[in-house]
Amino acid sequence: MDSRVNAIGIALMKALITPLVSSFRDLLPIVLVISFFQAFVLRQAIPDIAGILLGLLMVVIGLTLFIRGLEIGLFPIGESMASAFARKGSVTWLLLFAFCLGFGTTVAEPALIAVAAEAAEVAANGGMIANSDEARASYATGLRMTVAVSVGLAILIGVLRILKGWPIQYLIIGGYILVIIITMFAPKEIIGIAYDSGGVTTSTITVPLVTALGVGLASSIKGRNPMVDGFGLIAFASLTPMIFVMIYGIIL
Repeated sequence: MDSRVNAIGIALMKALITPLVSSFRDLLPIVLVISFFQAFVLRQAIPDIAGILLGLLMVVIGLTLFIRGLEIGLFPIGESMASAFARKGSVTWLLLFAFCLGFGTTVAEPALIAVAAEAAEVAANGGMIANSDEARASYATGLRMTVAVSVGLAILIGVLRILKGWPIQYLIIGGYILVIIITMFAPKEIIGIAYDSGGVTTSTITVPLVTALGVGLASSIKGRNPMVDGFGLIAFASLTPMIFVMIYGIIL
């Protein structure tokens, strides 16, 4: 009995320690870079070393739990729902689900919330909008909704591409040509925000679910290769926000 308990305990310890060590190994390069420049270039003592070490430990634990959560929950549910929609055979419901998934994950994206709030603050200080809480909140909400709609439409187009078997490179090239054209007419104050919005949308919440959707859908459709057709949705999700945010700036 004791040996069985010990074996279970050892197995649990390995299950916990191995992911923690892996996460720390992934973070080690940035820790070494910061330490090197702090010690040898700036030549300053690291302030609040205890707080930094505690924060690093929390980051390692959080990263470990996040990655494990993706493996247990988000990836399987995304793939299973894509497979279920493919078996159901309803293109309309599948496209509606794709749009809602892109919209919902983007609205909840922490990075987008932070960038939208910062953009509203800068716009108020620069005189683009009224310097009031209501104006800043309205601007930030409008920016978030614009990006969310654009990502929803991007995922819809990406799913349609998988269903139809369209080559992704032509869609991406055409999209970036459109970005360049709209940039010529967009207010200069919105261009940087528009370009950054393409990056902040593809973060912690959006990427796992959207990737799982694409891979699951491509795996469920006969004649589709998950490696060729399953990936690429994130590229659309990064592209369309640039277009929509610049149009949002032109309208405003």
